[in-house]
Amino acid sequence: MASLSDRVGIITGASAGIGEALTHDLARAGARLVINARREARLAEIASQYPAGQVAVVAGDAGDPKTVTRLLDACKEAHGQEANLVVVNAGRGLRGSVTDSNTEEWDEMIRTNITGACHLMREAARTLRAQLPDPASDASAFDAAWKRLVDTGGPARDIVVIGSTVGRHISPFSSMYGSTKFAVNSLAEALRRELAKFGVRVTLIEPGIVRTEFQESAGYEMDGFGKFMNSISPVLTAQDISRSIMFTISQPAGVHVSDILIRPTRQEYP
Repeated sequence: MASLSDRVGIITGASAGIGEALTHDLARAGARLVINARREARLAEIASQYPAGQVAVVAGDAGDPKTVTRLLDACKEAHGQEANLVVVNAGRGLRGSVTDSNTEEWDEMIRTNITGACHLMREAARTLRAQLPDPASDASAFDAAWKRLVDTGGPARDIVVIGSTVGRHISPFSSMYGSTKFAVNSLAEALRRELAKFGVRVTLIEPGIVRTEFQESAGYEMDGFGKFMNSISPVLTAQDISRSIMFTISQPAGVHVSDILIRPTRQEYP
């Protein structure tokens, strides 16, 4: 993997699973990071594995707009510059369909998976878009800056959104969670179209079955779900998803892998 020492990134949901795996891969490649999750002690443990100052910690609820503001400010404070990579990863799962899922958990899941993700995407878009001249107000200045960035291999600007296969392929057994990922998937594509003219890449990653803490926290019945995972083994790991993200963000600034749907080889559905 080429050095990513010119990348300054924000990762939400970084205390476990995909977020933790990506933190390690980016940090080992030289990126400077701000990582977020609710579990401050766990974040500190992850950050301690790297040189002092390389990985800053901002604990808090990713569904809270104030946490989003803190994350963006922390990049400037910890690393002396704004983020050029934002990974919208934090999310909550929920077992069940619209008819049998726990209605008491709907609002919190929607707040984290949709509203919180939207706040982060909005602020990330504002921050990354402003790092080059506005092509609408000064097209020649933008063209010159964009050409210079591409020609010199300067850092790309990326927003990576973690969706799900169930955000594209309907599963009646997880339709409430899937509905939030349908929303996120469509919002990511809409944001890609909005930001393309600014040279900002928005990438949607849609994982299939990945074995992490997610299943237990979502309330899955693990005997039955475990049998399902065994039937299609090996299922994906967090490292598999991180490797896909690393591939996309390592492309030259003028190249955009905008959508990756990744499943275990033996997963037929969803």
